[in-house]
Amino acid sequence: QVRLVESGGGLVQAGGSLRLSCAASGRTFSSYAMGWFRQAPGKERDFVAAISWSGGNTDYADSVKGRFTVSRDNAKNTVYLQMNSLKPEDTAVYYCAAARGGSSVTTYYTRLSYDFWGQGTQVTVSS
Repeated sequence: QVRLVESGGGLVQAGGSLRLSCAASGRTFSSYAMGWFRQAPGKERDFVAAISWSGGNTDYADSVKGRFTVSRDNAKNTVYLQMNSLKPEDTAVYYCAAARGGSSVTTYYTRLSYDFWGQGTQVTVSS
């Protein structure tokens, strides 16, 4: 069992930056691939970014490539999402998720691949 707690959301102007954190409980964090998803009001929960358990591979949605960076610190049981050049369309609740299995370079971009989810953190980008 893994418990995930996101933090770092807030209100920011367009063009600004935020860094989200996701702290995980449990001693096996380093064996989980991690992902970030977001859900805007009235929309589906969409993939944003993913990182393999080793940190050696990452994957991004086209809409955030070049602006967002996912990273992890297995010693701190934490995964991060650095968000730069934020746009109003980035406004959403952001969720982190953990997936069991996979190789050191496996990343997952589908919701069904993930076994555990955090409660989410709100990101609002004003124009």
